[in-house]
Amino acid sequence: MSWLDKIVPSVGRIQRKERRASVPDGLWRKCPKCEAVLYLPELEKHHNVCPKCDHHLRLTARKRLDWFLDKDGREEVAADLEPSDRLKFRDSKKYKDRLAAAQKATGEKDALVAMRGTLEGLPVVAVAFEFTFMGGSMGAVVGEKFVRAATLAHDEGIPLICFSASGGARMQEALFSLMQMAKTSAALEKLKQAGVPYISVLTDPVFGGVSASLALLGDLNVAEPNALIGFAGPRVIEQTVREQLPEGFQRSEFLLEHGTVDMIVPRQEIRARLGGVLRKLTHQPTTGLAEPAPAVEPDLVDAAEQAEAQGEEAPVAADAAEPVETPEPTGDEQRPDAGR
Repeated sequence: MSWLDKIVPSVGRIQRKERRASVPDGLWRKCPKCEAVLYLPELEKHHNVCPKCDHHLRLTARKRLDWFLDKDGREEVAADLEPSDRLKFRDSKKYKDRLAAAQKATGEKDALVAMRGTLEGLPVVAVAFEFTFMGGSMGAVVGEKFVRAATLAHDEGIPLICFSASGGARMQEALFSLMQMAKTSAALEKLKQAGVPYISVLTDPVFGGVSASLALLGDLNVAEPNALIGFAGPRVIEQTVREQLPEGFQRSEFLLEHGTVDMIVPRQEIRARLGGVLRKLTHQPTTGLAEPAPAVEPDLVDAAEQAEAQGEEAPVAADAAEPVETPEPTGDEQRPDAGR
């Protein structure tokens, strides 16, 4: 082999590397269901829903709230809270190092973002879990943020909406984490007693202490399509009971069929659907619907009762769709509303 043959293939490799380097990173993403290669800006326009197969990919907490709430008048709740390593916990890695790595990767201080804003003009408080922050696990800060959001909703009498995506309680905080289940449930009980609506939206996935507390305590429990929801994962259950679970077990469609969730709403429709539900729950006028039919005049009701007592035909309103002709009264007859 000549020296030229040795150089030419290496030149080709260099050119291929240059072509690969010229393609910007982060522009494409593969759908985990249909395996279609998706252009990332186009995927974000669909709120991380695959346009090929409608698979709902995970969405960050801040992007979800930015899309869900109206653009104007938003303000973050309890943004200053930060987690601490009170137990000096360490497994394969120090807890404080895990926190620092998660904060750097996500840009969030912990796994919950809470905001006060409006939904189609209706004041609401909305919270969302950040699953990429240590699996959306619930620690002391997550529980405190949720309670502060619930307290704000209670004090102002406005609905609370929660988007859950969590693996459960955060084991690195031990009992401080587990007590958040009771803490958040007590805050929701206060909302219930005050008649303030609470809607829980379950996204993929919701497990453990979060599913056993705040995630399934909504006045209305809504789920996204094909979301995985449960307490223990299907693999753990199969290993425990030593049985094969049915297909689709713990998916939102399975839970809807068995009465655990109230409805399944695609992500693109959730703003409009929840806005309509909340207007009914808060007795606000619903936009985009036909005007209600006019009420029957009280004097016509009285006249109808008198006609029925006398065995005569009841009168009809003047603007009825199909007016009924009434014979002219004679001297021997008396109209039902005569003398009034």
